[in-house]
Amino acid sequence: MSEPFSFGFEAIGATWEIDTSVPLSDGLRSDIYVLADDFDRTWSRFRADSLVSAIARARHGGRFEFPADSTVLFHLYDRLVADTLGAIDPLVGKDLELLGYDPSYTLRPDSAGLAARGLPESWRSDVRRVGAVLETDRPVVIDVGAAGKGRLVDLIAELLLERGITVFIVDGSGDLRHVGAAAVSVGLEHPTAPGRVIGVVELSNQSLCASAVNRRAWGDGLHHVLDGRTRRPVTDVAATWVVADDAATADGLASALFVAEPAQLASFQFAWVRMLVDGRVQWSNDFVGELFV
Repeated sequence: MSEPFSFGFEAIGATWEIDTSVPLSDGLRSDIYVLADDFDRTWSRFRADSLVSAIARARHGGRFEFPADSTVLFHLYDRLVADTLGAIDPLVGKDLELLGYDPSYTLRPDSAGLAARGLPESWRSDVRRVGAVLETDRPVVIDVGAAGKGRLVDLIAELLLERGITVFIVDGSGDLRHVGAAAVSVGLEHPTAPGRVIGVVELSNQSLCASAVNRRAWGDGLHHVLDGRTRRPVTDVAATWVVADDAATADGLASALFVAEPAQLASFQFAWVRMLVDGRVQWSNDFVGELFV
């Protein structure tokens, strides 16, 4: 895109930018705000008025109806949970809170709570789903941090397409979706050296999502990427990048590559790059771009 129009805003705790070939109308901008706020009101465990927070407060569980399009995210998580053998689990929210990543951002582990933690909740055993309806028997803390931001990128992209915008990039703090005839070059940011990149990918009508343990870290070995089997932060992988057709899938797989080998995720179509904590870089044979290693 030459001389794109840019629209920036804050949503779901992240900075967003939409670059388009034509300016967005005030009405479309307003609809994007509403879309993002509706998404946050459903999925955020950081706001008391969200559906996810209501589920976390339900002492005896209950029956909870999500928006109809939530089935896309649910189905993706079903696949990720199955393919990673539970290493990806959207019910790690309670464990993130006990580690300090809670709605109050205490950023201090609850030692007593961690010591008293019983059998953790599991997506496969503590949630029953029919379409967009979830049923639970006890409080559970849902955290869709593995794929939620990517899903909102897709929803905004779908809205732009519905309104006739056919050339754009939606950038949700590094989670990208590109639509247009001309490919764009995107740098893969080094996880520990701001301003440096480890490579460049050519993005054309696809999504690129990245994840790194330094993005949301608050203590020695404490960060937001947990292994759903151990409920502890991962230690072997520093950063991941995934290219896929949609951003939710790319986002979810970028998280999955921290806890699973690529071969376990063979049911998905995607290209990937992964940096280990010792500095080694791995990549798929179909990665379209250049790596400076």
